[in-house]
Amino acid sequence: MDKEAAPVRCAWAGNDPLYLAYHDREWGVPVHDDRLLFEFLILEGAQAGLSWITILRKREAYRSAFAGFDPEAVARFDGAKVAELLADPGIVRNRLKVESAITNARAFLKVKEEFGTFDAYLWRFVEGRPLRNAWKNITEIPASTPLSDALSRDLKRRGFRFVGSTICYAHMQAVGMVNDHTVDCFRWRELAG
Repeated sequence: MDKEAAPVRCAWAGNDPLYLAYHDREWGVPVHDDRLLFEFLILEGAQAGLSWITILRKREAYRSAFAGFDPEAVARFDGAKVAELLADPGIVRNRLKVESAITNARAFLKVKEEFGTFDAYLWRFVEGRPLRNAWKNITEIPASTPLSDALSRDLKRRGFRFVGSTICYAHMQAVGMVNDHTVDCFRWRELAG
């Protein structure tokens, strides 16, 4: 009896079960839920200088520490809460990253006030539709693009921190604004359909 062949995935997915699940179920799937968009924004900022698998392993601890990624709750965090977070071994204990999450929650709420939802604000950068790239090899995928440059500039203008162009492009990939699965990956076809 032949075993079914494993699906071809993007090379970066490796064989860690957590990474595989993230690749297969989340990465590149269009997200329109504000809370999940906020979660990815905070996690992408926390990742700066670290590997994504490190952040994935800490994701549940982040959900607990950051009130289920409720931006209204996070916006109310004060100095005592920052001290508590900096003592939490489940998250990245970097003061600038922790404080930026709070700053970003406040900026996030202002964007929601202006646009109705963060989703409406964010997706206008791609005219409401995911961009579909056709990379043959992982080495072709850029770390940033002129579009992520524009998003980064606009977020910074609105008071967000830890939103450089590379972080913004990673965010765009994660929330499905851009399909950067390589063309041989089974998810590239699934997300295009």
